Amino acid sequence: MIQLKNSAQISAMAEAGRITGEALLVAREHVREGISTKELDTVIREYIEKCGAKPSFLGYGGFPGSACISINDEVIHGIPSKNRILREGDIVKVDVGAFYKGFHGDSARTIPVGNVSEEALKLIEVTRNSFFEGVAAVKAGNRMGDVGSSIQSCVESAGFSVVRQYIGHGIGRDLHESPDVPNFGTAGRGVRLCAGMAIAIEPMVNVGSESVYVLPDGWTVKTKDTSLSAHYENTVVLTSEGVLITTLVDKEW
Repeated sequence: MIQLKNSAQISAMAEAGRITGEALLVAREHVREGISTKELDTVIREYIEKCGAKPSFLGYGGFPGSACISINDEVIHGIPSKNRILREGDIVKVDVGAFYKGFHGDSARTIPVGNVSEEALKLIEVTRNSFFEGVAAVKAGNRMGDVGSSIQSCVESAGFSVVRQYIGHGIGRDLHESPDVPNFGTAGRGVRLCAGMAIAIEPMVNVGSESVYVLPDGWTVKTKDTSLSAHYENTVVLTSEGVLITTLVDKEW
């Protein structure tokens, strides 16, 4: 069942979203060659807790980190480790959630480490652009397929592929709620959008094939062909006045 949010709940989600987005900004400040993903995870956790919130991912389904940190051909759900060190030219996906006043925020970015390849920069840009193409379709009366097809069209027109095995989701009191939010689909199909819906839109885009697999750690998802992957996510609420992106605290990022 889709849990529609009232104005008070949307206000609470905006606070959770702000903390989530700010935690990502903290992560961006610390991404550099030589830092471990565990160190990055620690500064994220410390910021979220300083704000009086809790990391949404810590312990979720047994996940051991406060953030999912994935490098290069790792798509999502990378486990922070003191042995994973960022290197010049890497692209690192940082996925963060914060639980505050009974509601979650969920957001992700792909951050370049120093100078990266032109292909990597294009991948990051296209992934971000595809998110906003999807958001443009978030209107009362539209369907979820309008969102997914807009993302898919943006990605594939750039020569990249959309990961289909993992998708976005509803969000609110629970980190993952109904409805499913695919990053692909057919316009005019799927759940009808209406005011009060809160969803996490999160395109995951590969340079090569869409095919992915999970490592033996049970979490880390990688591209099968070892091609680069990027991830961009925000928590989006459709209100009676339009779209509110709760986790977008830096409009340029």
